[in-house]
Amino acid sequence: MYKKVYIAIDESEFSKQALAVAIKMAQIFNSSLCIAHCISSDDSSSQETGRKVLEKARVNINDISIETKLLIADEQYGLNGISLAIAESATDWKADLLVVGTSNRKGLDRFFSGSVAEELVRKVDCSIMLVRIN
Repeated sequence: MYKKVYIAIDESEFSKQALAVAIKMAQIFNSSLCIAHCISSDDSSSQETGRKVLEKARVNINDISIETKLLIADEQYGLNGISLAIAESATDWKADLLVVGTSNRKGLDRFFSGSVAEELVRKVDCSIMLVRIN
């Protein structure tokens, strides 16, 4: 059903859980997996940190085809810049499924800080799986 599974990660706990789900989905459907990490600055330090995040994510994955992407968001747009970079990359890669971790914020917390996951739901045309931390 899904031949190309895409996930954008950061270093949060909910992102780690979403990555585990994305790996499982790729294994179940014998899919390719694309792991992306978004940075907001194009400097060499940010790029090095981003590469380390991606390498750490793929270190124990052996039985599926994996591609990694380091994305650069336009920091002047905040969360919208991050979600836009992820949505464009997932679309360019022709993802069938986008797996997104969400922190499950509620109330004023959610109102003031927003959600990349919520923005992605509006911006991509592929199926989306939201993974909430338990």
